[in-house]
Amino acid sequence: MKKQVEIFTSLTRISDLAVNPFDIRAIHRGLWEMGDYVVCKITEPGGPSLLLELPNGRMRGVIGGETIMGVLGDRFATLEATGSWEAIGDDLKMHVLTGAGLFGKMTSRSVYLPPMMELRYLGHVFRDRCKMRMEDFVTPVEEVPFETPVILFYGTSMSAGKTTSARIVTHIFKTAGYSVLGAKLAGAGRYKDILAVKDVGADAIFDFVDVGLPSSICPEGLYRKKLRQLLARMATVEADVAVVEVGASPMEPYNGSIAIQALRPNLKFSIMSASDPYAVHGLINAFGMKPDLVTGVASNTLAGIDLVKKLSGVQAVNFLNPKNGKLIRKLLCQATGMNLKKNRHVEFERRRDPQGAIFEAE
Repeated sequence: MKKQVEIFTSLTRISDLAVNPFDIRAIHRGLWEMGDYVVCKITEPGGPSLLLELPNGRMRGVIGGETIMGVLGDRFATLEATGSWEAIGDDLKMHVLTGAGLFGKMTSRSVYLPPMMELRYLGHVFRDRCKMRMEDFVTPVEEVPFETPVILFYGTSMSAGKTTSARIVTHIFKTAGYSVLGAKLAGAGRYKDILAVKDVGADAIFDFVDVGLPSSICPEGLYRKKLRQLLARMATVEADVAVVEVGASPMEPYNGSIAIQALRPNLKFSIMSASDPYAVHGLINAFGMKPDLVTGVASNTLAGIDLVKKLSGVQAVNFLNPKNGKLIRKLLCQATGMNLKKNRHVEFERRRDPQGAIFEAE
């Protein structure tokens, strides 16, 4: 039956659905659940810039009328769109909430966002008369303590610069000869963020999709259970340091605050990516945690850097400016006790990473 599906999105990457047979069966709306694999027909491709993310992370354009497999879930993005699988009505029409194949009914959309991709429900994925869900492809592991030192990235909102900063820090540790574990513990299912860390050398990568969550918007009890399983998987990797991103803001409904609290015993250095200086001040007051460093859009100019210091008393550094490389290394070295001078075996003095950020040797 897999030949009847033309597009397998990246939320199917933990499954074998792209290679092994399955059935497609329409079921009553009252039997639907978050995390269900469903197949839909694309009735409206949306804006011409909209692409779908495949299981390998590559992006693909669409043609109206194609069939697509994704997962029922929720999104609550401050800058783009919100939507929920629970808002899907009796007409069984829905939208692609993220390019990873997160399906639900759009409930609001930024005026700056192109029209979203519209879908018509065809059916749920079945095997042996059983509805297939993401968690069916997750094998439970023994819950062991996660003790790797953590460099934490969190933000004032989505698209504030967390992933870009995480790539740069990963590169710093790798070029100093250390092993790095990369992880994203909260957000809406996309593969690109954690792949970006792998692209600059992370030895192993994990995210919440690995434990069966299409997004981390879910009941608190379920998220805590999934987080313990995710941290246990991360604990199996012998790494010198973990570069960990918490998507969106810890004040948003992605359970990011729970993830940050779980990491506190391991936390060596925290970096807040901020959309503007006032957001830094607001998040510190609302969440009650002052970062060790601020970066992102708020650090783009001296005016922003000065205002962050004035309002919040925190140093802001533009990670994209190559001249700041020595300072960033120094701060990370002081926090971790690791020697972060460039490894002598590295044969280059300048390198451009796959997404365009430039780094310099000391």
